[in-house]
Amino acid sequence: MSKPLSDHDRKKQISVRGLAGVENVADLKKNFNRHLHFTLVKDRNVSTKRDYYFALAHTVRDHLVGRWFRTQQSYYEKDPKRVYYLSLEFYMGRTLQNTMVNLALENACDEAVYQLGLDMEELQEMEEDAGLGNGGLGRLAACFLDSMASLGLAAYGYGIRYEFGIFNQKISSGWQVEEADDWLRYGNPWEKARPEYMRPVHFYGRTEHHPDGVKWVDTQVVLALPYDTPVPGYRNNIVNTMRLWSAKAPCEFSLKDFNVGGYIQAVLDRNLAENISRVLYPNDNFFEGKELRLKQEYFVVAATLQDIIRRFKASKFGSRDIVRTDFSSLPDKVAIQLNDTHPALAIPELMRVLIDEEKLPWEKAWDICIKTCAYTNHTVLPEALERWPIDLFQTLLPRHLEIIYEINRRHLERVSSLYPGDVDRMRRMSLIEEGGQKRVNMAHLCIVGSHAVNGVARIHSDILKATVFKDFYEMEPHKFQNKTNGITPRRWLVMCNPGLAEVIAERIGEDFIRDLDQLKKLHDFVNDEAFIRDIAKVKQENKLKFAVHLEEHYKVKINPNSMFDVQVKRIHEYKRQLLNCLHIITFYNRIKKEPNKQWTPRTIMIGGKAAPGYHTAKMIIRLITAIGEVVNKDPVVGDRLKVIFLENYRVTLAEKAIPAADLSEQISTAGTEASGTGNMKFMLNGSLTIGTMDGANVEMAEEAGEGNIFIFGMRVEDVEAMDAKGYNASEFYNRIPELKQAIDQIAGGFFSPKQPDLFKDIVNMLMHHDRFKVFADYEDYIKCQEKVSALYKKPKEWTKKVILNIAGSGKFSSDRTISQYAREIWGVEPTLEKLAAPDDPK
Repeated sequence: MSKPLSDHDRKKQISVRGLAGVENVADLKKNFNRHLHFTLVKDRNVSTKRDYYFALAHTVRDHLVGRWFRTQQSYYEKDPKRVYYLSLEFYMGRTLQNTMVNLALENACDEAVYQLGLDMEELQEMEEDAGLGNGGLGRLAACFLDSMASLGLAAYGYGIRYEFGIFNQKISSGWQVEEADDWLRYGNPWEKARPEYMRPVHFYGRTEHHPDGVKWVDTQVVLALPYDTPVPGYRNNIVNTMRLWSAKAPCEFSLKDFNVGGYIQAVLDRNLAENISRVLYPNDNFFEGKELRLKQEYFVVAATLQDIIRRFKASKFGSRDIVRTDFSSLPDKVAIQLNDTHPALAIPELMRVLIDEEKLPWEKAWDICIKTCAYTNHTVLPEALERWPIDLFQTLLPRHLEIIYEINRRHLERVSSLYPGDVDRMRRMSLIEEGGQKRVNMAHLCIVGSHAVNGVARIHSDILKATVFKDFYEMEPHKFQNKTNGITPRRWLVMCNPGLAEVIAERIGEDFIRDLDQLKKLHDFVNDEAFIRDIAKVKQENKLKFAVHLEEHYKVKINPNSMFDVQVKRIHEYKRQLLNCLHIITFYNRIKKEPNKQWTPRTIMIGGKAAPGYHTAKMIIRLITAIGEVVNKDPVVGDRLKVIFLENYRVTLAEKAIPAADLSEQISTAGTEASGTGNMKFMLNGSLTIGTMDGANVEMAEEAGEGNIFIFGMRVEDVEAMDAKGYNASEFYNRIPELKQAIDQIAGGFFSPKQPDLFKDIVNMLMHHDRFKVFADYEDYIKCQEKVSALYKKPKEWTKKVILNIAGSGKFSSDRTISQYAREIWGVEPTLEKLAAPDDPK
């Protein structure tokens, strides 16, 4: 295989990134050497690749700091309304290249590094991913931070600085094995500790009711130490802040034991407090009711609200003087967005601060709370909804439980006055779920305590109103909105696919990078022979490059002319990687049956992590690897079908895989995927989608034209009808011979000859309790895949559909999403104005 053009060679030809002349290359080299010798105290002759990466990171960071300082100063001068995005996850990936792109430094750095005799790609590979998220929710938060800065919003991301992020996945003998992600072991050049803003957070204790109010006493204190990471906007000199809290034990922590000789134990016990920020819970769309998790949720909320109120009260940049004491203007100056229910405790915590500490009357405090908070729902899966046991609350947060009870009492009074005698409705709408163990329903708390509730794709928002939150929608329809998710085009096009960005820029200019709707102009080039050729050429180069990567890592020979058919996302029954498996087996059986037929060759890649405690998901991974072991070694099949499980799927691997994909698999059961954002990344990068009418796929089909996306399977109403009548898997198994053959092969040990009953649990689940109805969509999926194969044989027609997809992907920019949040929920106006650069006079 001829080695594809390296990114370094390609960048020599690229204008999208800003030319090297923009920045003085000599200055960058000088600063690089200064950091190498003085910041890192390294001798050039014995420096490692990692030292060079750190020197480059510090050199680039220097360009952030002045802008960061000036941005924050301007916020204090102008006193705008500030937006606080609260999330337990921020899945940031790597920072270096993204920062260079947003500051228009990439070509200059590239040139400087090249002149120093180093390789930019090798240095970038030294950076650890900041994997502080599980999947869609955490990656969305990262895209939102990029857009908020690029749109000039005075916005802050608040979360936890997990010492260990999402685990590293190793595949060993076909099984997933988890390894701790020690991402901070070499240090993190992008963060700055801010001990001067350390805050106490209280747990446990009890409440005392006095005539002048309630006191929460005898608590255990943990300190929250903030670490700030700069978030640069796209070429507008604005740098916002992501502040992540780390847990620290206070000095006096248990040291009273010192007097009785327990000093060593007392110091060791500090770990218990500091465990709060130790590790990210690795569950995606699954609620785990552990005390440590509830501690994390309160920890981030309590520390953040102290920060928000301090900033609200403060007068000017760097000052601690209090100028504002009247809280009625809080909703005019503060917007708090709750990313799912994980930060739901912000509502009772804000009430506690306003009532107990600031002595506001309940009605006034509640009015302020509702106007300040807004809630984004991310899932309708019942097992994902947070419902915390009352007794855990009572122990850990006794004052908050009292406040939640009072919120609920007043809420139910209102329900009862609007719907007299409807006891069942009151039961359904209560914040406290009775029956067995009493629990707090966190989604209900969020809805009652917020002025806006949104889903993340139109179909998802409609489902919330029609089913999960129907009672709440009937009572307060004005609260419910839709905000279809988006992705940042900086990381997900300019940075990860420079070749495609350049081909587009040659035709329509570079403004699409900050206004993705401009991609509509590509409709004019759908029949332009040269453009069709250019788009196909970029895809082929990306495929060659990824094929080289795969051959290095998996020792499997890839046919770069085969269709790259990719499904990458968390492993979950609802995402239906099993449906994909059944297609692979069916395709394999067909090739074996008619080996001389002209099949469209495919390389099928599936990647994603399974939550460590999710048995079925881990078995799905084992099945995929087992199928690969059989298929990839079969000489009859040759290079017409290869199956690869992409190990340790993460942001950095996505940046390589997505630009190379021809086909994107988005095949969840209709009504289960809230939105999806991987689907948008593939669309923007020139893949065609095969998918169900679920999540944002519905809107993607609208934007690209339904004929330009491969839609199959049941719609939401078909799924509901099947639920009503009862889904019977064996009906499909007995009726469809190819399905029966595939299931019998899995059950009979064809893919696991040494352990014939290895996959009995999977077969049993599919046959008897498959909530996601894999068999019901099998037949239509296989037919749809035949259409995909037929079209792939006509490269020009295929590429025209690719162009129509790229042209239709403008709606799925996170800039559009954030503009809608800003105007319709937060009451702030986005701007494309630039701030003066630090070296410009103000």
